[in-house]
Amino acid sequence: MNIEAVFVDRDGTIGGTGHFIHPNDFSPYSFSLDALQLLKDHSIKTFACTNQHRISRGEATFDDFYKEFQSYGFDDAFICPHRSGDDCHCHKPKPGMLLEASQKYNLDLTRTVLIGDVGSTDMLAAHSVGTMKVLVLTGWGQGSLNQYRDSWAEVEADYVAENLLDAVQWVISKSKE
Repeated sequence: MNIEAVFVDRDGTIGGTGHFIHPNDFSPYSFSLDALQLLKDHSIKTFACTNQHRISRGEATFDDFYKEFQSYGFDDAFICPHRSGDDCHCHKPKPGMLLEASQKYNLDLTRTVLIGDVGSTDMLAAHSVGTMKVLVLTGWGQGSLNQYRDSWAEVEADYVAENLLDAVQWVISKSKE
């Protein structure tokens, strides 16, 4: 299958604990930049796809996050600055960021993958538009798979990965099928 792009959640997937960490203080996991480079080496576009409601609270700026994602080598970043209760179309589990990317880059979302650590946001957003779903066990991943599984019970991840590198290796193997 020709995979056109991979969407990657930030907190708990690229690094951190799943909790907010300002871009100035955020560190990717030791394997994350290598994982992103592997996608580039296989000519697969990479897009950050993250809810960051702290922007709306003035605790960080859109630019802070965008520059961070540029420094990691992402092709683009789709960032929702809204709170979950705001009436927006972009806050995961709503698929607005995925739809925006598909329009901007002419993507077939069934040929894309979303990698994230939260079933009730990442997996549901991907599922709603036919994007393949990879749940990583870093960040909130263990909790999503176990004690919070009921919040996304109707959806199955296409793959459960130990971490971002494992997820990317799975994506590359799927792209060779």
